Amino acid sequence: MDALFTGSVQVTVFVITFVLALIAGPILIPILTKLKFGQTVRDDGPKTHFKKMGTPTIGGLIFLIPITLVLMYFSLSYPKILPMLLVTLGFGVVGLIDDLIKVLKKSKDGLFAGQKMLGLLLIAAAFAFYIAYFTDLGVDVTIPFVGTVNSAWFFILFTIFVFIATTNGVNLTDGLDGLATGVTLIVMVFFTVVAMTRAEWDYIKVFTASVAGGCLGFLVFNIHPARVFMGDSGSLALGGAVASTAIMLKMPFILLLVGGIYVVEVLSDIIQVTSFKLRRKRVFKMAPLHHHFELSGWKETKVVAVFWTTTLVLCIIALLLLGVRFV
Repeated sequence: MDALFTGSVQVTVFVITFVLALIAGPILIPILTKLKFGQTVRDDGPKTHFKKMGTPTIGGLIFLIPITLVLMYFSLSYPKILPMLLVTLGFGVVGLIDDLIKVLKKSKDGLFAGQKMLGLLLIAAAFAFYIAYFTDLGVDVTIPFVGTVNSAWFFILFTIFVFIATTNGVNLTDGLDGLATGVTLIVMVFFTVVAMTRAEWDYIKVFTASVAGGCLGFLVFNIHPARVFMGDSGSLALGGAVASTAIMLKMPFILLLVGGIYVVEVLSDIIQVTSFKLRRKRVFKMAPLHHHFELSGWKETKVVAVFWTTTLVLCIIALLLLGVRFV
């Protein structure tokens, strides 16, 4: 992937989406506030989070609406964007339903776990089937240190797994002001840079640039102290965007590196639950991992800054490993 960067459509897309998100924020936040769509906080969470109770949620609309408008327009020139946009919105709809149940019931519980998982599985499966049987992307999956598997069914099952794992990772990361937004912004900028190296990936760089621009616009309102939270409608949608990009680039395993924060957040949760069930002991003060650092005395802003910086470093390492040149 030793290639030069060409074109600037991604810059245009990024700026337009960013500006539209900046415009959407002051419009949607008062509406969400008036509707009393406030955030609920877990009872066993850090005490510092209790003050966040009632902060408007479902703020994912602040970036999802601009992303949708921009990508629908650019899909006239880049029609391959549409499947990526649709799967992103599909995950967002599942999250929106979950969010609406929470705010209407004034509870931290939305959809039942089985209902939520079923919705995510159906959307991921639809995307996987479409890519496998109705595009020329191919169904080969290269597994590091193992080899290449060329099977439509393996591709479909693997793609579904990537979507579920990624959306769960982004969702768990969304627990501090600006954390998931900033991490995903950096990851999508990374994917934009990668997509700029090949002409056949032009549609991908347009997609990722738009998502990155939406994240930056939302971050203006989500940075500490957050004026709005994205909710599951935002975090699940971002998970879908990240996963679909990795699949279309045929680089799903790169997520283990650039999405390292997503990975450790998920692992910390799994380790915590498993340890408590088997040993009746907790490994972390609280899971996912960002809460552990909070309860260890780190300020929320410090945790976010460290996680952002870690993601940036991991993305730079990934670019070097991929052989991307900056000239």
